[in-house]
Amino acid sequence: MPTFPGPDIPGPLAGLRVLDLSRVLAGPCATQILGDLGADIIKVERPGAGDDTRAWGPPYLKDSKGADTSESAYYMSTNRNKRSVTIDLGNPEGQALVRRMAGSSDVLVENYKVGQMAGWGLGYDDLSGDAPGLVYCSISGFGQTGPYAPRPGYDFLIQGMGGLMSITGEADGPPVKVGVAVSDIVCGLYSAVAVLGALRHRDATGRGQHIDLGLLDTQVAWLMNQGLNYLTSGTAQGRLGNAHPNIVPYEAFEASDGYLILAVGNDAQFQRFCAFAERPSIAEDPRFATNRERVRNRESLTPMIGAVIREHSVRYWLEGLEAVNVPCGPVNTVDQVFADPQVTHRNMEVSMEHPLAGGGARLIGNPIKFSETPVTYRQPPPLLGEHTDAVLEEVLGLNAEQRDRLRAAKVI
Repeated sequence: MPTFPGPDIPGPLAGLRVLDLSRVLAGPCATQILGDLGADIIKVERPGAGDDTRAWGPPYLKDSKGADTSESAYYMSTNRNKRSVTIDLGNPEGQALVRRMAGSSDVLVENYKVGQMAGWGLGYDDLSGDAPGLVYCSISGFGQTGPYAPRPGYDFLIQGMGGLMSITGEADGPPVKVGVAVSDIVCGLYSAVAVLGALRHRDATGRGQHIDLGLLDTQVAWLMNQGLNYLTSGTAQGRLGNAHPNIVPYEAFEASDGYLILAVGNDAQFQRFCAFAERPSIAEDPRFATNRERVRNRESLTPMIGAVIREHSVRYWLEGLEAVNVPCGPVNTVDQVFADPQVTHRNMEVSMEHPLAGGGARLIGNPIKFSETPVTYRQPPPLLGEHTDAVLEEVLGLNAEQRDRLRAAKVI
């Protein structure tokens, strides 16, 4: 497992400054991506408490004696490559500091409730006059407009409202959420993409813009094929467990000693599966010869496939089907994921030195692989306010006496 920071190679966003006023997951996910690509991320947090997720544990990062530190795993997951500054946004002097910092930033990301930033004099309209090139990204539960705009948004709520839970879980079971906060994470991904698009426009025209992203909007957008199934047919697909609405067989099956995933994507693969399973007659059956017919007759086919797979072990099927180029795979636990040779080869776990950790802090790697400007891991998830003095001196030119006054007034 590689240990970072590594060679000081400028990333594709080196030289850009992002003022990160976001907390919890969607916004920090977006800004961590930008940070991994080389941008300087200045994370502004509340004095005393900081990002809510700092306390979202256990588990917490362990120190050299194996005791819990103050840094939760949740917070650590989305806050590397950032510098932490503590500023009270409810204080007029704190607002003035952020306004000045925004003037020397390329991007501002915030996820406060709709209207809160404007109430502090930090909305897009408040800042864009003095900083016309600023890309300002607002993330909220339901967007800046519409009947739900004032409502708070939470991932679990959005998974339900956005239709995801209606298609997740067993057919005869209750609605089930996805095991990670995917609505937040996908909104973060869309936010990072939107920021990059707006920067391209800014570079071409000199003009920044306001980006309005809502969790519900992005959840609806990534219904993708399931959403189009409904818009095309007029029929809303219900829960299918692990089955696929458009491809059969494409689900998890129980072997003699555990589960495996069979993901047959075309008729040729199905024929090869049946040949390896020593059931060529199934592939020859007109009810199952084409994917169209297999989807129509899934209730007959699926139990047949299940009975065949139960005859042998997981290893038997994985090794045999891989040899004949039929897509299949294990159902790994999380610990097995990080021990998988492909995952380790791709550096999807990295270690970064951390001032509180006994050894390196274990983090999930960035999946982007550039040939010329590789992702870099320069700064571990910061301690609360770790960089307040350095950033205020570097960005705003505040000397020690000025910072001491602000600290005494509890502005920073």
